Amino acid sequence: MNVLRLCEDVLPGDAGAVSLPALPRMIYVVHGSLSINGRELRDDEAWHGQGPATIAVGKGGAMLWRWELADESAPGARAAAPAVTREKLAARLETPPKGALLLRGDSVAFPPGGCAYLHRHQGPGIRCLLDGGIRIDTHGGSTCYGPGGAWYESGPEPVFAQAADRPTRFVRVMILPLALLGKSSIAYVNEEDKARPKSQQYKIYADMPIALAAGSPS
Repeated sequence: MNVLRLCEDVLPGDAGAVSLPALPRMIYVVHGSLSINGRELRDDEAWHGQGPATIAVGKGGAMLWRWELADESAPGARAAAPAVTREKLAARLETPPKGALLLRGDSVAFPPGGCAYLHRHQGPGIRCLLDGGIRIDTHGGSTCYGPGGAWYESGPEPVFAQAADRPTRFVRVMILPLALLGKSSIAYVNEEDKARPKSQQYKIYADMPIALAAGSPS
């Protein structure tokens, strides 16, 4: 079975080159400067690809959030010392879309007190809070997250999101049907919510068709 992992890499300026094996992934720069396969990146920028990745860190170092889609039997990739890697969350994809797949990476921003009405998505994904605070209501319960907090959403299970009384933003990677390339994945549960003004704003970092088929064997 496939697993989606989110790791946090803290790379000091003397980390040298960090090599990662080929996997569908998105790497988001929380802060710092670096290059990945020769492309320069800074705060709030991201790289995505499926081939091997070589990271060269700037003098000031960097902190990254790295999403990867892999077979669950494969160990997660870790940066070598003096870099530090911490797995924030890993989720087995129990509800993957059928057929050809898309890896989408984006951010969702809310004004103070903003919300996302009860909704579903067409595929699973992992979110990680960048700024502010958020309450996620799903599966009959509520959980609050602060900056750095990560959570998994299955896709089909309805979710309501309530932002705190300050600007709030999270970064996420979802595994979606390829048919949604360039299209929204959200579907509101209640008919009356579909026409209501929406407070959230989106920034796309990756919309990448991926070769890994849903339900591929180990």
